[in-house]
Parts: sequence; structure tokens; C-alpha cells
Amino acid sequence: MVSSLLSPFPNVISQPNLVSRASPPFFTRAQMSSESLPPLPEHRIVLGCGSVGVDFLASVASYPKPDDKIRSTSLKVQGGGNAGNALTCVARLGLNPRLISKVANDAQGKSILEELESDGVNTSFFIVSEEGNSPFTYIIVDNETKTRTCIHTPGYPPLIPDELSQSQLLSALDGANMVYFDGRLYETALIIAKEAWTKAPSLPSALLSMLLRLPNLKFVIVTLGEDGCIMLERSVNGGSDAEEIDIHGLLESLKQRKDESKTIPTCISSVVTNLSANGIGTVFGRLFIGTAEKIPPSELVDTTGAGDAFIGAVVYALCAGMPPEKMLPFAAQVAASGCRALGARTGLPHRTDPRLATFL
Repeated sequence: MVSSLLSPFPNVISQPNLVSRASPPFFTRAQMSSESLPPLPEHRIVLGCGSVGVDFLASVASYPKPDDKIRSTSLKVQGGGNAGNALTCVARLGLNPRLISKVANDAQGKSILEELESDGVNTSFFIVSEEGNSPFTYIIVDNETKTRTCIHTPGYPPLIPDELSQSQLLSALDGANMVYFDGRLYETALIIAKEAWTKAPSLPSALLSMLLRLPNLKFVIVTLGEDGCIMLERSVNGGSDAEEIDIHGLLESLKQRKDESKTIPTCISSVVTNLSANGIGTVFGRLFIGTAEKIPPSELVDTTGAGDAFIGAVVYALCAGMPPEKMLPFAAQVAASGCRALGARTGLPHRTDPRLATFL
């Protein structure tokens, strides 16, 4: 599930084929000229707060069995972390992201900052500890099953609120159109999740429950990997005379409308109506199904960071005022582009990538 909160302001190593740190962006096609693109959003400042780190990625022919010794097929070292990845995506799409996080004054911490800054992420609000260690993750990418296994070491000492002064916080927020949290403040996230998901026996009813329990929530999206995503959007006006429809039946009817012959991401939506679930309640709104790109097996390399890329693209789409019918396919296309290279950031597209042309 997209565990992030989007809040609009006033929502293994031998004979490697590739060894690199902070590799340049991965492109396979000529870039579009800026003249052929739509204008950038007027309000482009986005503030993020969450995790950053260094990823040590090793591709293997197949995942090792206990006590095995195997060779990697490729190796990459690059920046990672949910917020770091998402805001890198946001920057490449043309927005102006600022990031609040914490690293140590070690080699990894310095590389984290340098890579983010090279992509256009403002790191001036980072806290840098003179002691401890910066976060890092070992990632084993299984070429056979196209899966990845992550072994994470958190940074120490952790970021605490008192390390940010009021003036720093206000400066970070100044002019921000949106704030993004990656859910790494797990104590708070657990409280929200417990409240939102109570008594919800299924995914559709859980989405409905979240909108009912969090009345200021405009929409909620759950990502389903290769099966795409589901979005429930609240509508403000009307509802008294609208037909009441069971959300489970509506979801199934939307699934029947999917065109399985299409390989590019698409979106299918319902009309605005009263959506209900037995024992949960009713919400006036619309239900959407977003499909994922059907990536040829020969092109699928690594799904690390696909969710972060999706979120970064959603942030851009919200700033650009995209409707859900355009936002969900766009975000799915950005995420799919990142799956064609090793690591969370190598394949993140820039705004000028021609694969995004029809979605922008």
C-alpha cells in the first residue's frame, strides 16, 4: 500500500559487469526537447521528510540457498531510501524538492548528500551527526524470479524533532505546495493504520473505511505491483440522490472493463456515486483501477524503488493538477521506467524522456 502521506498545503561480489556510485541517469532513447513539453506546474516546491541511505545492490542468477557461496552478475552502489528516491523522481520531473532527513558525517553520508544535490534535491535542511553511521541497505536482486531482498541497517543516532529549530522548519515550509512523508515515523503510522483499518475485512472496504475515519483525506491509493493500483476518491458535492453501489461489486465490474491486450498503463473509473460496504458505511465518490505497464521479461531488471517512483510521480501529478485518469497511468509509466535498470534511481526518467510524452 502507498504508506506515505501526501498533504496539500492552505495531500554478494565477484567479476561484476557494472560497478558504479551515483551513476548518471539511465536512458535508452533520445530525449524530448523542452519546447515540446507542457509548462511546468506553477507551484513547484515540494517538501519531503523521511528516509535516505546508500544501497549496495548485487544481481545474482538465482537467490542463494542457506550456506551457499555464489557470484554476483552485477554490482551497483547508489543512493536509496524511500523519501530520497521519491524526491529524486520529483526533481527529475521538474519540481523543486527540499528534503528533511539525517545522515552521519561519514563517507556514506557525504555520498548521499552529493547524489541528491546532483539531482536537484535541496539538502540544506539535513541534520548531519558528527558521530554514528548513515543508513545503508544490502539488496540482492534475483534475476530468475525478478525479485529483490533488502537487508537494512538504520542510521544512528535517529532524527528527533528537537534537532530542527522552529526557524528551520518554517524556512523549509516556506512556499511549499505539498509535504510528503514516507511513513518511516512508524509509531505514528501504526496508530493511523490501526484506526483506519479496524473492522475492514477486504481491500475495497479498507479503502472506504480510511475515508470514513479520516474525513479530511481526499483520496487513498493502494499499489498492487504488476496488478496496478486501486484508488478511491472522495467527492464533495452531491450524494443525496445518487444510487448506492456496493464497492466490491463495483470493483469487479471495473476489472471486467480492463483491456488485457494493452501493454501501456491505463485507467478505468466509475461514475461519482454512493459507495458502500456492509458494516463499514458509505462514501460519495469515485473508484479507479490503474493498470501497470506489461514490461517484457527481457526488459525487466529490478523492481527496487518502484513504489517510490510511483509516489514521486503522483506528487508531480498533484502539483500539475492532473486528474486521476491521467495521474495513475503517468505514475505507473514512471515506475515501470525505473524497473528497467538496476537500482531505485538508475532508470528514473527525466521529464524529457520520450516514454513520458503521451502521459504528460
